Amino acid sequence: MVKFIQEQVNNSGANISIDEAFLVTQAKAGNVDSMERLIMKYQQRIYNTILKICGNTDDAAELTQDTFVRVMQSLKGFRAQSSFYTWMFRISINLTLNFCKRNTKVSFQSLQGEPDETLKLQLKDFLIDKNSPRPPQLAETNELHNLVMEALEKLDIDQRTVVVLRDIEQMNYAEIAETLGIETGTVKSRIARGRKNLREILEATIQ
Repeated sequence: MVKFIQEQVNNSGANISIDEAFLVTQAKAGNVDSMERLIMKYQQRIYNTILKICGNTDDAAELTQDTFVRVMQSLKGFRAQSSFYTWMFRISINLTLNFCKRNTKVSFQSLQGEPDETLKLQLKDFLIDKNSPRPPQLAETNELHNLVMEALEKLDIDQRTVVVLRDIEQMNYAEIAETLGIETGTVKSRIARGRKNLREILEATIQ
């Protein structure tokens, strides 16, 4: 099963038209095929979110694998008080946060070298335009994506996580609070500080 996860983690993860509740029931009963179908349905989404928080493809792949191993180990305890995805997503975020806090110097992977002048001007236009997307949403090119990821690296892990969950994953405040086990007010304040710090870091890039 672990080998299956490793082989599949970089696949596109097609949207499987299936009855999730049935698959969860079958997986809880030990049906390997049902568990593999659940993994295929959600692995890419889980992987992408972890990658935005930890910033390293190898670490993200390992944490995605760890997530599904933990899901398989804990599945019999799943009581459906939330959706299966929410329950699984919470496991992945907690594993990622614990990993990042143990490894205070997370090795982000990015492009080498300084951004060129054209890219700086493009970024400047985004930041000056008050109607432009928030920084995490402006990565329309690979170069901009790398700049944003490098800026995210400089945020502390708590701010980085809520910014990723809110501005990239489009989760609402209540969902973030539930996932992280914190108050909604704390979520809002971390997002506000994270966005402010991220914008300042990106502005410094174009100086």
